Parts: sequence; structure tokens; C-alpha cells
Amino acid sequence: MPQQTISSGPQQAPTPTVFVLFGATGDLSRRMVLPAFYDLFCRGLTPPEWVLVGNGRGADADQDFAERVRASLEEFGPGSDKIDDKQWKDFSDRLRFAGGGFDETDPGSLLDVIGEAADGIGDGAQYVHYLAVPPVAFGEVVAGLAAHDLLKNAKVVFEKPYGTSLQSFTELDEQVHSVMKEEQVFRIDHFLGKEATQNLHVLRFGNAMINKIWSADAVAQVQIDAPEPLDVAQRAEFYDATGAFKDMIATHLFQVAAEVAMDPPASIAPDDLQDAREQVLAAFRPLDPSEVVFGQFDGYTDIDKITDDSTTDTLAAVRLWVDTDRWRGVPFVLRSGKRMAGDDQLVSLIMRETQGPLGDLDDAAARLEISLKGSGSIAVALIMKRPGPDLTLREERIDLSLGEVSGGEALDPYVALIHDVLLGDRSLFTSSAGLADAWRVAEPVLADPPEPLPYEPDGWGPKQAEALTDGLGWMTERE
Repeated sequence: MPQQTISSGPQQAPTPTVFVLFGATGDLSRRMVLPAFYDLFCRGLTPPEWVLVGNGRGADADQDFAERVRASLEEFGPGSDKIDDKQWKDFSDRLRFAGGGFDETDPGSLLDVIGEAADGIGDGAQYVHYLAVPPVAFGEVVAGLAAHDLLKNAKVVFEKPYGTSLQSFTELDEQVHSVMKEEQVFRIDHFLGKEATQNLHVLRFGNAMINKIWSADAVAQVQIDAPEPLDVAQRAEFYDATGAFKDMIATHLFQVAAEVAMDPPASIAPDDLQDAREQVLAAFRPLDPSEVVFGQFDGYTDIDKITDDSTTDTLAAVRLWVDTDRWRGVPFVLRSGKRMAGDDQLVSLIMRETQGPLGDLDDAAARLEISLKGSGSIAVALIMKRPGPDLTLREERIDLSLGEVSGGEALDPYVALIHDVLLGDRSLFTSSAGLADAWRVAEPVLADPPEPLPYEPDGWGPKQAEALTDGLGWMTERE
């Protein structure tokens, strides 16, 4: 079929923008935000007029900040050999730095710098305040934005975690909503920005043969698995205070589960997509601690800045139930952990056992798999006859890499999400109501966390986590 572009509804054109990056000299800005913004610029997806103002406690001159940005692009962006000199000059000419920190009583030099930036790009500029700061500083920055009258015509971007429990989420959300409207708030979850996650909509709603099997009638179990081979040494203090359950399950994987489980939205307009996710998150049953397994890899407490008696979970696996007509009775089994043997990020819809003349077959042999890793891929595993004189059955996979779909180029999740912020498109961002339900579902486990079980590094975690799959095993381990 010819290429077809579907509109998600009216979108604001990229207006002149002052992009204020709080925590501009920190690790998150260096690794993610600044390379993503440069990628947007190189693709011609930034507004025609923009200025990026970095904010921090130091006293960097604009040129010093530009050199920091260049270093981050060389390490985490395209690399020094791929940075075009003319593009870099055009980009770096729009960089400013406002030092002296920022809080409710002292804005440092930020007001002067952004005032000058706004004057330079013309009338009607929008402000995007990106909070690449530790979550404990969210409230302080929000109070400062309100006190210094910086929320008019503004959007505010929050990194996760947006709260660490239902109580802390509620306190932060009440503070935020006391000074700004919900439509100004953009809570980033980079899993929702992945190309493959976005393709879940199209796979379901653009293909009737897939949509027909997307329910308890055909699906026996849904698995969402995100193992990681990396350890936590680079962010040990943050991780030890957070753990795998809060870092991955209650945030990223709950949102992916909502993408899988939601009923068809009224349209693909941002509000309708958010409404569909919110409705299904409200139907998530609170977790039963007896259906949750925590693990901790051997050697975790030997890492610098980790105490010898730490009980932080480096692996978490849960069985989640979705109480809707579409999914009632189907277990959603979620897992994520550090120092594991694989690094795929796989959503697996395992089909019900076929009753018929071929007799008993492998319970998990027929399945639909969506890999969220990189550009993503879609695979169908089917029972086929092996060529030859005998009726010998085997499992075969048909794979489609989304990176090979013609006519386009995948965007990094941060690139896609920052672009949507500039346009005012909130369809891939978490909502207040949805996050409240996510923390409600997690609350029983936070109140009564299981004791972490030891597991060997570079393996697949404690066997108790596999038991949550009801004997099917984790699909990521079948390769």
C-alpha cells in the first residue's frame, strides 16, 4: 500500500522556544537530554527560533557551557567525527548559561538570561522548563518557578521517578497542581517514547487479524521482561535508595502493561490515548506480595557506596491482574533486573493451547513477540512442519525489524519525547490519574516488600521468579 500519514489531531506548530534545562551540567543532561536536543536540531525538528539556557550552581560562561555540551555530544551523541562544523556553530550560538543556582528566594542569573533570550527570539515565545535534577529537588524548582512568575505560557518536564510511593506522589502532585494546570505537565517515561511501544497502537488497530486475538479469548499469558546485564556502579546511591521494583516495574513496565491492556481509544488524539491508558490502569488489581519475587545479585553489597546490610532489590518480578472484560483471568508477568544474562526488552503474548488432531503441543510455542530494544522488532512464533517425510513439528519464528521498515528513520525515545513537548503533544506522557493508580497498585508491595533472594550475576535470577510464569518460563530465555 502507498505510504499514509495519520493525524493524531490538531497540534501546535513549533513556536519560538526558550528551553531552560535545570541540572544542565549533571549526568542526565550530559547523557540524554543534550544529545537528544542536538539530534532534533540536526533533523530540522526544532522551532525556527529557539535558545537553550542551561542552569546550574556554577558560574560557567556561555562558551564554557558550549564546550561542556560539545563534550557530551562527542561521548554520548554522534561522536566528534560526525559533528558538522557549520551545524555545531549554528547550534552553539543558541546556547546560554545561567549560573548561581535557582530556588524560591534566589533565582541566580536565570531571570536576566531568559529575559534576554526571549527578547532575542521575538514575541510569543513559549518556555519549556526541563527538570533534569534529582527528584528530591522537584518541589524546590516548582516553588521557584511559581515565585518568579515563570509558569505563564510554559511547559514543565519532569523526569522519573515522579514520587516513590502513593503518599509522596500525592504530595508532589498537589504542589504541582497548585501552581500549574495538568496540560502544562509532561512526566517523561522513555519506554513510552520507544518506536516499538508506539507501534503497539498500529499493530493492534491497523491489523484486524491481530486485533481479533488481542484478548483473553486467545491469550493465555502476557510477559513483559526487561533484563539488563549492567550493574549499578555508576549510580549506586540512587539505585540503593530505589531498587528494581520502583525503578522499573512500578514505573516503566506498568506503563507498557497499560499500553498492551488498554481497550481501543476513541481516536489516537493525545487525550484519547491518555484516557485509554488511565482507564486500564484503574483496572489493575493491587499487587499481592505473595505473587512478587525480589532478588539481589551476589556481590551487590561489595559495590562502593552500598552498605554491607543493604536489602535493596536488584531484580523484581510480579504477577499482575487486569480486571477488565478483555483481560480478566490472564496473568501479566513483569520482570526486570540487573546483572542478568540478556538485554532484550520483550513483550510476549503467549497464545492458548490449541485443541485439535495434532495432540499436545508446547504451551508457549505459538506467540506474538514485540521487542522494545533499539528500533524494535515484531516476531511471530508458529508451529510448522519440518520439511521431510515425517510429520515432525517445530517452532519457527518470522521476524520483522522495525528499523528496516522503509521510508523513515527511528527516533531515539528522548528525541521523540522532547519533540512532542515542543509541539504540546502529551499522548506519550504519563498522566496524574494514571500515576496515582500505578502507585496504588504498587502500595501493598512497598508496605510489605519480600526479602530479596540471592542470584548469580550473569544468570537469569532466582528460580522463584520463573515460578510466576506458571511453568511456561520466560520467553527471553528461549533463544
